Amino acid sequence: MPYLPEFIAPLRFTDPIAALAQAHLIYDNSIHHLRQAMQRYVAGEELPGHVRACYPFVRVQTDTMARQGSGDVTRLSYGFVSGAGRFETTLTRPDLYAKYYRDQFGLLLENHQVELEVGTSTQPIPVHFSFADNEHVEGSLTAERRARMRDVFDLPDLAAMDDGIANGTHVPHRGEAQPLSLFTAPRVDYSLQRLRHYTGTGPEHFQNFLLFTNYQFYIDEFIALGHAAMADAASEYIGFVEPGNVITRRIAAPGSPPDLSDAASLVSGTPPPRLPQMPAYHLKRADGSGISMVNIGVGPANAKTITDHIAVLRPHAWIMLGHCAGLRTTQQLGDYVLAHGYVREDHVLDEELPLWVPIPALAEIQVALESAVSEVTRLKGAALKSIMRTGTVASTDNRNWELLPDNGPQRRFSQSRAVALDMESATIAANGFRFRVPYGTLLCVSDKPLHGEIKLPGMANHFYRERVDQHLRIGMRALELLRAQGVDQLHSRKLRSFAEVAFQ
Repeated sequence: MPYLPEFIAPLRFTDPIAALAQAHLIYDNSIHHLRQAMQRYVAGEELPGHVRACYPFVRVQTDTMARQGSGDVTRLSYGFVSGAGRFETTLTRPDLYAKYYRDQFGLLLENHQVELEVGTSTQPIPVHFSFADNEHVEGSLTAERRARMRDVFDLPDLAAMDDGIANGTHVPHRGEAQPLSLFTAPRVDYSLQRLRHYTGTGPEHFQNFLLFTNYQFYIDEFIALGHAAMADAASEYIGFVEPGNVITRRIAAPGSPPDLSDAASLVSGTPPPRLPQMPAYHLKRADGSGISMVNIGVGPANAKTITDHIAVLRPHAWIMLGHCAGLRTTQQLGDYVLAHGYVREDHVLDEELPLWVPIPALAEIQVALESAVSEVTRLKGAALKSIMRTGTVASTDNRNWELLPDNGPQRRFSQSRAVALDMESATIAANGFRFRVPYGTLLCVSDKPLHGEIKLPGMANHFYRERVDQHLRIGMRALELLRAQGVDQLHSRKLRSFAEVAFQ
């Protein structure tokens, strides 16, 4: 017999704030029940049945395809269901997603002029997803009681958290509602846990604009810029977060209390004894529209892993800043490459996103990156073109592709008109396409292996000193330009399918 929390009946709402408050109430009720039951189980008690608590859901039903919104709302590529029918999704962490859920609820209400139903779903919350941050109470259990946990609690079920909706392969069962969101609540919770593990920072610190790199040099520069911003009382950024959730707060203007702080110190948190696999750093704005940067390490597998998880945060844009092999004789070391197409020989997304799917360039990202290069380098026209080439970037999962004896990769890259080669950019872009996150790539030529200029330590050190700071500032400036022009323009219809979910 299941041991359940007090049931909260579903209610209907025409106010997004009230609908969010109801979701919050149901979620908190469920989490309290699970945590209390776990504490009793750890203490050795025998519980009265299988412990279960479920996620809240939001549901909308409409009898018409017509949208009744007006003005700016109708120009958005999201915020409405794809046709008549019943649509729903499970919800999690209403504290973390408060603004996001409120915005999505408001758009549904405005576009369809129907009530939202919020209630308790039948999807169990895995007990591990109910733990507070850094809480691992099961570690104090005996081996026998750990083995019995599956009998007493719901544990994570991978069958409930696949990416069928995002991949476009999900087909609802007969009588089942159609999805409202790309991700179910268990899938979101799974990724939130993974983000803590891989990046060493809590998901609440991630900002809506992201930079990815595969070189620590860029991270070192980002850290220096972050600390400089915190030393500037006039900075638009209010906090800088490093692995271990080490938070440096912006100094206060004369006569004002410190931002982000209810403590005397401007720095809190403890650095980890060693960096996580893909450390993240966050330059925060009060509205969450700051810049996060992640060192993804080398290879397309890492690029897929981290973007699989960051995607559940529904960022407004991500950009890859990395180094590449220049494939043309006219390129010089230090030149930039703005990707407008990708040859995908990285293979990590072949099952989720077939190779016949094109990955288009997004005009808003391209314009912002080109404008940022011009602004930071102070070059225009022919002078700008002399240091930046727009073209196809090939990404491979074979770091030593140039050592293959048959010249097969070289021939394919030539046929594709590729101008540069790296290992991560196509994965970052393809997962952006797959998860409807606007994406872009700006690379810097660090070697030309086809033309006898291979990467050597002395040359590399000089190259890094000359270009890293400028390259990073270009990436940051591009994100600032995108933020300034308004994020609604970023979420292009190019990224959305025929029968798309309503949530951004």
